[in-house]
Amino acid sequence: MGKRPRIRKAIPCAAGILIAGLAGLAGLAGLAYARGQTPQTARPQTADEAFKDIRVLKGIPVDEFMDVMGMFSASLGYCCTDCHVREAVGNIAAFAVETPKLRSARRMIALVNTINTGAFGGAKRVTCFTCHHGSDMPEAAPDLRLQYGAPPEPDPNAVGIATSSESPEPLFNKYLQAIGGTQRLANFTSFVATGTYTGYETGSAPVPLEIYAKAPNQRTTIVKMPDEDSVRVYDGVNGWIAGPERTTPLTTLSGPNLFGARLEAMMSFPTGIRQEFNRWRSGNATIEDKEFAVAQGIKTGQLPVNFYFDKSTGLLKRVMRWNQTAVGPVPMQTDYEDYRDVAGINLRFRTIVTWTDGKSTIELTEVRPNVPIEAAKFARPTPARPRR
Repeated sequence: MGKRPRIRKAIPCAAGILIAGLAGLAGLAGLAYARGQTPQTARPQTADEAFKDIRVLKGIPVDEFMDVMGMFSASLGYCCTDCHVREAVGNIAAFAVETPKLRSARRMIALVNTINTGAFGGAKRVTCFTCHHGSDMPEAAPDLRLQYGAPPEPDPNAVGIATSSESPEPLFNKYLQAIGGTQRLANFTSFVATGTYTGYETGSAPVPLEIYAKAPNQRTTIVKMPDEDSVRVYDGVNGWIAGPERTTPLTTLSGPNLFGARLEAMMSFPTGIRQEFNRWRSGNATIEDKEFAVAQGIKTGQLPVNFYFDKSTGLLKRVMRWNQTAVGPVPMQTDYEDYRDVAGINLRFRTIVTWTDGKSTIELTEVRPNVPIEAAKFARPTPARPRR
């Protein structure tokens, strides 16, 4: 079988049936690895507690399990039903139906685990993406176009892009000044925003959105889906997602996803971002033919986080982070656009989030700063109605 470059259509397809959830790829090896944990009080549900016929990958949280599914989709250019039966769309239980692709996946994960254990001391140096690169059938022979053609442009989202130990303080100082200055930011303690959310789970159509945020690190996002709200909460310690598009009625965030929710909440009140990380590196990257300064934050127990600053304006363009999973790291890219002045604070009115399970856009239409927000807005959300 020849190589099939299917990566361009794979992610929309995978995310488009997120309601079915990619939940049944039950055949992948449970691997021991270091998982950094943000302190939390809520116990996350494990994949084998939530889904049927989990033979391996037992004991890992549901949110990490879904990141693993994203790794498979991105690495092979696959949609959910390329591995699972088509009846699984809209019927979560059918994801557990055995298929030849599931059996192959189990063997491949065992192979990758053997390589990493034997050659790299268990570190996730080899992953699905290492060989597949978006194709279900990796090529064995070299491609002469790569050897003799023009070298590819450097990946601006690479983990290793930051190479200098130069302090990021000037970048953050310029950024804080660009969005209002430290005095105004110190007096900016909360906001309520409304707008729209567009994603594959909404059929790529905008639906109403509400955001409630309180300094230093509480945030609730409510997406008004047609039948039932989708709610994402970070209360300062714990994080949850509940909604009709999810594979489980309530997902308790853990490890890297919990840290990601904390970082997202802090980005609205960014004076504490620099202190959130143990050490920093710096570098440069080109995005859409424009050069950006990169500050890479390193926090014990987590993979690095890249912050991309416009060299001319000082504004933050992108945040790039990675979630470590049982099968290797998966990326999440957040782009910020359309900065507007709200009571002297330059706020982002458009946010685009791209990850291995989908892509979403938040467009704000109104932001009300420094309004009282009741504590109940940051409480654990009500689980979504059970799906089939």
